[in-house]
Amino acid sequence: MVSTPTPVCDFGWQAVDFDLPGVDGKRHSLASARGPRGLLVMFICNHCPYVKAVIHRIIRDTRELQPLGVNAIAIMSNDPTDYPEDAWPRMAEIAQALSFPFPYVLDETQQVAKAYGAVCTPDFFGFDASLRLQYRGRLDASRKEAAPDDARRELFEAMTQIALTGQGPREQIPGIGCSIKWKSD
Repeated sequence: MVSTPTPVCDFGWQAVDFDLPGVDGKRHSLASARGPRGLLVMFICNHCPYVKAVIHRIIRDTRELQPLGVNAIAIMSNDPTDYPEDAWPRMAEIAQALSFPFPYVLDETQQVAKAYGAVCTPDFFGFDASLRLQYRGRLDASRKEAAPDDARRELFEAMTQIALTGQGPREQIPGIGCSIKWKSD
């Protein structure tokens, strides 16, 4: 496991469309995932300790963002060859067990992760209503262990600001997580 920080936000970068299968049996795209005031695209997986440390906070924050018009989608792009916990059946089990309030989709070819420049799990991309990037930061101060309960909810605050103003915060702290497990060529 390699800890990898995310790049800084490229404000205004246009979201790339996708068409991916979800564990709910449906196909999901930018159009189906977006909310009227924004979209949070998250690259996550099942085995990563960084994701495990914050998955309940991700669920809480995405639920609380929905009434503001911000939807979310979680994309799993890892190659499950060496990480069977990231395989499709486990994705479906985890999404159901935790009642994910967002689609959980598989990027089997890894083309979506490459198009977005995703580097780690979790990797958060916060888009405005026009699907232009406004946030590429961390969820909060959590690392491989959850930050204290009173930690500042940076992602939630940023997405709330985007929903209300269309603009993300100028100051953003990069996220960190496990490197995406790329397929060998």
